[in-house]
Amino acid sequence: MTAANGREIVLVVWDGAVLLDVAGPVQVLNGSGGYRTRLASPDGRPVHTDVGVPLGADLALPEVRTPVDTLMVAGYGTKAGHRPPVAVVEQVRRIGLAARRVASVCTGALVLAEAGLLEGRRATTHWAACAELAARFPRVAVRPDAICVRDGPVATSAGVTAGIDLALALVAEDLGVDRARTVAKQLVVFLQRPGGQTWFDAPGAGPAPREPVLRRVLDAVVAEPSADHSLAAMAARASVSERHLTRLFRRDIGTTPARYVERMRVHAARALLETGNAGVASIARACGFGSAETMRRAFLRVAGVTPAEHRRRFHGQEKPGAAVRSVTQ
Repeated sequence: MTAANGREIVLVVWDGAVLLDVAGPVQVLNGSGGYRTRLASPDGRPVHTDVGVPLGADLALPEVRTPVDTLMVAGYGTKAGHRPPVAVVEQVRRIGLAARRVASVCTGALVLAEAGLLEGRRATTHWAACAELAARFPRVAVRPDAICVRDGPVATSAGVTAGIDLALALVAEDLGVDRARTVAKQLVVFLQRPGGQTWFDAPGAGPAPREPVLRRVLDAVVAEPSADHSLAAMAARASVSERHLTRLFRRDIGTTPARYVERMRVHAARALLETGNAGVASIARACGFGSAETMRRAFLRVAGVTPAEHRRRFHGQEKPGAAVRSVTQ
């Protein structure tokens, strides 16, 4: 499609690209009526997505003339050390440096990082790849619990369906919130979903820490979130200095010890809120928060919702259709 105002979005794909990382944003952008969206593959030939469905390409990456309005990079599967081709990274660097705006969906953030476009910036990616992003690119400030992160001209998003959130945010920025809201209603999704991708994370998921001592500390937090997991206590149990333990957390987990403990306590509380009927104060004590207010603040920091709101949305007794009704209200 051709947009009258010349907003061109080039979406980078190659063999192994995640189908929904491409289809979701394209559906949003096309529905907004404000963009010319083209798929660019390494050589201009069709590519096979992660599920085997072929995608046609509009042009080859070397054929992309700069500057474009927005360069967007789709995600890819990272199993078995799968990495994007060097030629793709080089072309992303060339096009991205001249683009008005650069964006990524899911693990596409790793491509932006390899291209040097995330240096010194905040970013997010799929929860299972956050630790890898933080470890391989220490100058990237990883935000594991964000759905979308905007830092200057660079926007990154979390896993898979978060590409829809990202595209809606771009539409709202370029064409106005009303246009974005209209597209969201048409697709039956939230214009801005509540919470963060913490709800799709799992303790122990992602690459295992390199240091056995760190693995023992992490396992202890997950096994008994209500125990004393202050920095001093964890360092003493691991027989390392507090500074060294903090350094291991930042290198292998991409966050601080305190934030990791808070996240695991929220995980534990989430499970109790979803499956049981215990009171919030009781759950807070059982998960190591001490008080309902402390847990409420932790939920807001980690996920952007309160414990009560999380229970309302995810408890097994929630009435079917409640989430769909809230989209159109």
